[in-house]
Parts: sequence; structure tokens; C-alpha cells
Amino acid sequence: MAGNFQTVQCPDCENEQIVFTKASTAVNCAVCGTTLARPTGGNAAIEGEVGETVEAR
Repeated sequence: MAGNFQTVQCPDCENEQIVFTKASTAVNCAVCGTTLARPTGGNAAIEGEVGETVEAR
């Protein structure tokens, strides 16, 4: 059960945050609180713009 860490840019405030691609809980932006990722049972549904992979597992 491997996943990756990726940078995601918030669609509202453009803050960049690192998100696990298989997040099991909702991930909110640390600045404005917008939902960046929603759990789906597998890979998380990413709401913002995905940037580079920070760490591949």
C-alpha cells in the first residue's frame, strides 16, 4: 500500500501544501481552510492544482 506525497496549490489562496495521495481524511488548506483532498477509498480526490511529487514511495 504505497502512495506519494505531492504539492497541491490551493485554488482560493494559492498556498502550496504537501498532501499524501492516499489520504484517509479530508485535507484542508492551512491558510484559508478550503478542502484540498477528499478521501475516496483509494487515491484521494485532489481539488487543487497538483505540482511536483515530493517523495515517491
